[in-house]
Amino acid sequence: MGELPLDINIQEPRWDQRTFLGRARHFFTVTDPRNLLLSGAQLEASRNIVQNYRAGIVTPGLTEDQLWRAKYVYDSAFHPDTGEKVVLIGRMSAQVPMNMTITGCMLIFYRQTPTVVFWQWLNQSFNAVVNYSNRSGDAPITVRQLGMAYVSATTGAVATALGLKSLTKHLPPLVGRFVPFAAVAAANCINIPLMRQRELQVGIPVTNEQGQRLGHSVAAAKKGIFQVVISRICMAIPAMAIPPVIMDTLEKKDFLKRRPWLGAPLQMGLVGFCLVFATPLCCALFPQRSSIHVSRLEPELRAQIQEQNPSIEVVYYNKGL
Repeated sequence: MGELPLDINIQEPRWDQRTFLGRARHFFTVTDPRNLLLSGAQLEASRNIVQNYRAGIVTPGLTEDQLWRAKYVYDSAFHPDTGEKVVLIGRMSAQVPMNMTITGCMLIFYRQTPTVVFWQWLNQSFNAVVNYSNRSGDAPITVRQLGMAYVSATTGAVATALGLKSLTKHLPPLVGRFVPFAAVAAANCINIPLMRQRELQVGIPVTNEQGQRLGHSVAAAKKGIFQVVISRICMAIPAMAIPPVIMDTLEKKDFLKRRPWLGAPLQMGLVGFCLVFATPLCCALFPQRSSIHVSRLEPELRAQIQEQNPSIEVVYYNKGL
């Protein structure tokens, strides 16, 4: 068997990102919870394979499938812009197990105010870690900015949940089951922009088609953050809308009335099943490497690009997750 050629483009995903199906296959791999079980040594080995290959060094005996596997292991644990190892619960592969637990508990314990406050707080704490870990660009964010974003998002989520809970007291029980989703949707609109506020201040890197950095753009940051907010809200819809309807029906049946202890694990399982598909499919709604027309950039950056590269009409950026 000959040595692996050096013309495999591992800067890009293995599947065509111009199609939804290609992006879905990519994110089913990125969000695979089994990546959480990999040891530090396995992560470092994958990083070495990827970095060596990018430097023109092929690990002896390496196959193309092994190279792509190493690339996806690397992508699952390291930030694409900074190269830092992402904290375990901040990785996209932790989305399904973590959200299954937290979302399941939000849907189970939605009746009492203390439990509503606790699980909304825990959810926003987790979201803050995820949003920071999967931000776009390499611009630093201060501890003060992180703290303000965290407090604002958590306060917004809890206030929304408690406000809606009080409004639905006299409505059918099924309506009350959807309060957690409304709170999560509102919090996403607060948490993501605040945790990524640095991008809105200094912009995110934009590049040409070959990946050469051309400057930083706030306009690209706004578009990327908007796309992520939409993806996150859509991601929550199946897991927070389907199980409540099913559970509301099942809890009226004799089977669950005789076995009330089955309610919690059943609801948790339904949430997990929805998230296994919703997480990668909603991440795939927009390309990870998104594009924006030069005419929509800031005047200074637009003028700079048109002066130095007059043939460029579209630039690219990492929208974050």
